[in-house]
Amino acid sequence: MNTIHIDGSQGEGGGQILRSALSLSVLTGRPLRLSKIRAGRAKPGLMRQHLTCVQAAAQLSAADLVGAELRSTELEFRPNALVGGAHHFAIGTAGSTMLVLQTVLPILLRADRPSRICIEGGTHNQMAPSADFISALFLPLLRQMGAQVELEVERVGFYPTGGGRIVLKVSPSDLKPISLIERGALRAIEARVISAGLPQHIAMRELTTVADHYGLRREQLQHTDLGPRAGTGNVLSIAAHFEGASEWVTQYGQRGVRAEQVAARACAELDAFLDSNAAVGEHLADQLLLPMVLAGGGEFTTAVVSEHLRSNAAVVEAFGVAGVEIVGVQDGPGSRVVVKSTPPN
Repeated sequence: MNTIHIDGSQGEGGGQILRSALSLSVLTGRPLRLSKIRAGRAKPGLMRQHLTCVQAAAQLSAADLVGAELRSTELEFRPNALVGGAHHFAIGTAGSTMLVLQTVLPILLRADRPSRICIEGGTHNQMAPSADFISALFLPLLRQMGAQVELEVERVGFYPTGGGRIVLKVSPSDLKPISLIERGALRAIEARVISAGLPQHIAMRELTTVADHYGLRREQLQHTDLGPRAGTGNVLSIAAHFEGASEWVTQYGQRGVRAEQVAARACAELDAFLDSNAAVGEHLADQLLLPMVLAGGGEFTTAVVSEHLRSNAAVVEAFGVAGVEIVGVQDGPGSRVVVKSTPPN
């Protein structure tokens, strides 16, 4: 087969290009050559979590590799055979386990047998989807499409300590298209804080700020204190549940930033989504593309067309497995888009 050449500096120039290209290379059996990997980042090339993504995809496909080393900006990846089963991947830092999951999950849906994947590293990272986002928002949508998938967070891992551990169980699944155009009426809003090694009043102040902003009751608020053994960390999540969709926003506590400011940022992000008529949030949008490719189609509306989304679409089209149409639509406050993933003509 002809090798697919991907320029890693295109679009947002980050790790999303690498992860999608690895998944599609294994799924299609097409050899891959990546250049200028993560050229758009302050520290270009393969960092530890990106190298783990490469090694995981290679292990699942018995791939031949050239350039699979830290800080490498060039990679040759030649998959041979897609094999499921039991696998273990350790990032070795607080790098995101969710980004490794994002790489291997589409692959495992087409594996030859059920798989059990253990990944160690960070579970709640600033520049990646949180484990809660994946568990509560992304995976339920995949199950609607027909995926047989379960995720267990055995240990939470915050940056910079890490030490998190997740177990992903996936059975080969035939996905069906899904349409997420109308989100329907708002049913409920709930907020959750997970913290470790910090005074309890920080979480309480965050939750109180969110409760006052949205008029929430006590039963709509949750605090999980992991204690000092889990390191130090604080993550606030707010979920909005609609008749036909949900959205999940996340903000992390930072040294020198008041709890009320962290909560205000989360509320502002959710408010922007509530002011739109979109069914899918910015951070979920690009993650839906590969499942829709596997399903042979699908569509959704999103209020923000991010560079992540455009970069992911470009990689999908480079492999020729689907066409991704992004169309701006003026309907209600702000600009909405409709994204459709359909097989090419």
